[in-house]
Amino acid sequence: MADRLERVISLSGNFFGVACTATELVTEACRRHDVGPLAAAALGRALTGAALLAALLKDSQSVQVKFEGNGPLKKIITEAGYDGWVRGYVAEPHAEVPLKDGRIDVAGGLGKAGFLTVVKDIGNNRKYPGTIELYTSEIGEDIAYYLSQSEQTPSALALAVHLAPDGSIGAAGGFLIQSLPPADETLLSQLEKEIATMSPLSQLLLEGRGPAEILSLLFKNIPHKTIGSRQLVYACSCNRAKMEGALFSLGEEDIRSLLEKENGVEVRCEFCRQSYRFGKDDLLHLLQRNQKPL
Repeated sequence: MADRLERVISLSGNFFGVACTATELVTEACRRHDVGPLAAAALGRALTGAALLAALLKDSQSVQVKFEGNGPLKKIITEAGYDGWVRGYVAEPHAEVPLKDGRIDVAGGLGKAGFLTVVKDIGNNRKYPGTIELYTSEIGEDIAYYLSQSEQTPSALALAVHLAPDGSIGAAGGFLIQSLPPADETLLSQLEKEIATMSPLSQLLLEGRGPAEILSLLFKNIPHKTIGSRQLVYACSCNRAKMEGALFSLGEEDIRSLLEKENGVEVRCEFCRQSYRFGKDDLLHLLQRNQKPL
């Protein structure tokens, strides 16, 4: 079943909710990066979180979510667009840490010291970054903490990635609810109660509950309406021209070094693992372009 994202708003305009399924795109990310169980859980959460944050933007806008910790995973970078594309990678895909209470220890893998950086790209070369120290390193709680601290927006966020016994992604998804000004304390209390009493998100996903059903459970006592729905896909914007541009930016000395030592070079995209081969003739062409006229 294709991954989907749904958006709703309360009729009073005080609450906004978004939920998504991300099983297929997380599966694709894990396949491309050949990750172990720890990295699968962490990267899956980060990809889902980025998709939820992108739903807060507008057409053609995107967001980058970067976790940098002192744990063995080192770094996780994910990006997502309002249009529904998502991509990402983890620096150490085969890192492992001992289980904690019988469960994968994502916080231990990321590390308790480090930073979360969120960069919103609203187009026309306008980017707005925000950085906080890692809160719990559980990914979802850190994103919610970022929203409350950097954007002063009270938010409830849950992310779930369930790994099957064979290591495959059994289910992945999440939801994000935001209180919009002016805050309605009564409705906020109702939502908090619904979140506390509903079944675990991973269980709902494994039961086949889609994002619309999850939002209906959360907003069952709050009049609301659907304001958007779209498919989510794992997709990368890399291409040969962009990789050529990256090589061109190296400068004449580095390009000559590649010619002398390698007689060609293979450039691989970190986000999707697609490789692009540039032979001797390609590098000579770049060198000619790079040389400054007398």
